[in-house]
Amino acid sequence: MSIQRGLKGVIAAETRIAEVDGSNGRLIYRGYEIRDIATTYSFEEIAHLLWFGELPSGAQLEKFKSTFASYRNPSPTMEKVLNVLPSDMDMMSVVRTVISSAGGQSMTWKPTVEDAMILTAVIPTIIAYRKRILEGKDLIAPCFKYSHVENYLYMLHGSPASPEHIRALETYMILTMEHGMNASTFSARVTASTESDLVSAVTSAIGTMKGPLHGGAPSEVIVLLNELSEVENKKLHLREKILSGEKLMGFGHRVYKTHDPRSIALKETLSGHVGKDRWLDLALEVENAAIDVLEELKPGRGLYTNVEFYAAAIMKAINMDSSLFTPTFTASRMVGWTAHVLEQAEDNVIYRPLSRYVGK
Repeated sequence: MSIQRGLKGVIAAETRIAEVDGSNGRLIYRGYEIRDIATTYSFEEIAHLLWFGELPSGAQLEKFKSTFASYRNPSPTMEKVLNVLPSDMDMMSVVRTVISSAGGQSMTWKPTVEDAMILTAVIPTIIAYRKRILEGKDLIAPCFKYSHVENYLYMLHGSPASPEHIRALETYMILTMEHGMNASTFSARVTASTESDLVSAVTSAIGTMKGPLHGGAPSEVIVLLNELSEVENKKLHLREKILSGEKLMGFGHRVYKTHDPRSIALKETLSGHVGKDRWLDLALEVENAAIDVLEELKPGRGLYTNVEFYAAAIMKAINMDSSLFTPTFTASRMVGWTAHVLEQAEDNVIYRPLSRYVGK
């Protein structure tokens, strides 16, 4: 039997949730091209699509939004845990620990969509509460008249966000909801395959997302944007960086061999806000300059912008601290993880791969 290190290329499950077509630069959610839905639907609508398999009608959507929003408040146990965690604990560890405290008799095998909604709705509150606790500021309760993403920004900053910032972050969070059988999703499905509860499955996923080889963060892209914000001739500066052997962060992707469809959708959203935010404008300018230089110096390599490039511009524009990048990614990916756990439970088989003994 051949060994596939890291299970690369091994098909471990059949899914109806999403397809990642790296060769052709396509990402499909439940039969919909991501570019067709990311900029025209809300976070709630796409969450409904991934959980239920269909986009909601008008009446369905209003009921769904109301129910989903009702789960934003953390439980008393979650609040107690938040208040006793050490101040030097990183945000991903905080999210993992507080979510883990939600385990108990209320969530058992088999998982339900309601369980998925509860965990997804509360994560932005956990992040916002923790941020304000560390800053010594009063906690801001969820505003139930706001949408999921609008409420997240409101709780972080204490004031209503601009429509441009809400739409930009919402598009990003839709685009990062789901991405096939990646490391964290696989981790969630493995845990669920033992008939463990949903809390345990997503805690596994959060722990996996925390690793720098998976969750990552667009922090280094922000360094690049900061650097170029004061440079007049951006092409010349980028050319010098590439010729000196530096890697341009935010360009290229290990899966997509052509344009990352998520970056295209983000660019379309940001293009509609030209002139309304200097960081979003800068990102568009830098991308155009970088693509020209990369095609000149590295022809045929297909080094296009990935989703992290525009994510960096969005995070910078909404004044989000770098410590919140991966937690925000986690807040969106919770939808995909829970959708996969629900699918795993439909026809469950425990994961039990083999290993080859090479010891004495």
